[in-house]
Amino acid sequence: MLVALVVWPVGLLVWANGKLRHTPALSGAPDTPGTTYLLAGSDARGDEGGIAQDGTEGQRTDTILLLHVPADGPTALISLPRDTYVEVPGHGGAKLNSAFAWGGPPLLVQTVEGLTGMTVDHYAEIGMGGVANVVDAVGGVNLCYDHAVDDKDSGMVWQPGCHDVDGTQALAFARMRKADPMGDVGRALRQRQLIGAVVGKVDPKALALRPGAQVALVDAGTGALTFDESTGVVDVARLALAFRAANGPGGVTGTPPIATIDYRPGGIGSAVLLDEAAAPDFFTAVRDGTLPPGQVGGVPGS
Repeated sequence: MLVALVVWPVGLLVWANGKLRHTPALSGAPDTPGTTYLLAGSDARGDEGGIAQDGTEGQRTDTILLLHVPADGPTALISLPRDTYVEVPGHGGAKLNSAFAWGGPPLLVQTVEGLTGMTVDHYAEIGMGGVANVVDAVGGVNLCYDHAVDDKDSGMVWQPGCHDVDGTQALAFARMRKADPMGDVGRALRQRQLIGAVVGKVDPKALALRPGAQVALVDAGTGALTFDESTGVVDVARLALAFRAANGPGGVTGTPPIATIDYRPGGIGSAVLLDEAAAPDFFTAVRDGTLPPGQVGGVPGS
C-alpha cells in the first residue's frame, strides 16, 4: 500500500506529461516581470474542434484570455475581446482574432504582446469540444445568467437563474454572443464564469482518493488542450493554480478599459476599441500587480 501511494502520483505525472500536445507559439521576446499565460479557445469545426460543420472554413478563436501572475500582488485574469481593434504585425489594423486566423498561435502571441507590453511565457489552446469533455470530467458545473435565451447559433437555451449543466450545455453557454446585449464582452464574462466553475470543482483533496477521477480529468484535459513547445505538466499545474487564484476573492478579473464596443474603422465591421489613454497604464498595473482585487473594465456605462 505504501509503495502504491508513492508510485501512483509519480506514474500519473509521467503519464500526463507524455500526453501533452505541443505547437510552436512563443515569440522569444525578452522576459517581462511575472509569469504570463495566454489561453485561446479555438472554434475549428468538425470532430477536432468539437463543433459541427456549418460551412465555416478554417480556425478562429472566440476566447482570448490573459492570465498573469505578478512577482507580488494579485493574480489577474483578463478577457481580451476577440473583436478588439489592434495592430497585427504585418497586417495593420484589424480585429484581434484575425491574428489567429492569419498566423495561428505565433501571430496571436506577437499581437497580444504588442497590445499589452507583456511577454507571453506559456500558451494554451483549447478546442471547444474539449470544453464539454472537461466539464463532464468534473461532473458538471453550476452556471448563472439572468436572461432568457434561445439562440440557435450557439445552441444555448436558458431560463433566467442558476442551473447545473453538463458539458454540451456549458459549451453553448460559453459560445453564445448574438443574444447577449453586451455582445463579445458579455460572452467573455460567461467564459470566465465557466472557467471559475470548472476550477472550483477540481478539489485536490477529493481527487486524492479517487484514482479513476484523476485519470478521467487528466485524460480530458490533455485531450482538450494544446500547449506551447516549452510547457510541461508542472507548468500546467501552475496554470490551474493561477486560474484558481484569479477567480478567488484576492484575484482580479475583467477586461481592459473599453472606449466603445461599436468602433467602425472601415473594412472590418464593428470592433471593440480600447481606451487608448487608459489601456497602457492598465496593462502596466496588471504586470506589476498593483491593481486592487475585484472586477475591472466592462462595457462603458454599464
